[in-house]
Amino acid sequence: MRLLKTAFHPDVSPEDILPASKFVLIERHAARAIVVKGDNILLLYTQRYHDYSLPGGGIDEGEDEIAGLIRELKEETGAQGVRNVKAFARYDEYRPWYKTNADIIHMISHCYVCDIDEALGETAFESHEVSNGMTPVWMNIYEAITHNEDVMANSHKKGLSIERETFLLKVIAQELAAC
Repeated sequence: MRLLKTAFHPDVSPEDILPASKFVLIERHAARAIVVKGDNILLLYTQRYHDYSLPGGGIDEGEDEIAGLIRELKEETGAQGVRNVKAFARYDEYRPWYKTNADIIHMISHCYVCDIDEALGETAFESHEVSNGMTPVWMNIYEAITHNEDVMANSHKKGLSIERETFLLKVIAQELAAC
């Protein structure tokens, strides 16, 4: 899968991830779904951060990327009939890890294009997703990009996640939208 970008949190430098570094790294893999219909894309709106993101999330231990993608897409959007899954690209991030066992997390987002049935079913959000006010929405991709850019320019809540999502949306718009 092609690598689109490697992003570093301001508190992590490329030298911090070298084998000779004193820092302990862990790796987390996520699968993200790209479902496009013309200029519209299936996204998650998060009320807490006032942003749009691709549906998807962490791949469970022992789960392959496609199974994780389908599970996350169903849980977060109620999508049914997930099919025609094709690898799109990867986005890597290095961030500080504030939990035990490591200093830095290497987050690897595997992005896949897929089709789904027209109607969305019931979601099965995790508790933190409910408390953050996540909602699946069909959104014009260009409006989502503009919205996220405005949030990044004007909000103190912005972070690497919205930067990742906006970067991915721009690549998707350039390569896939209106195809």
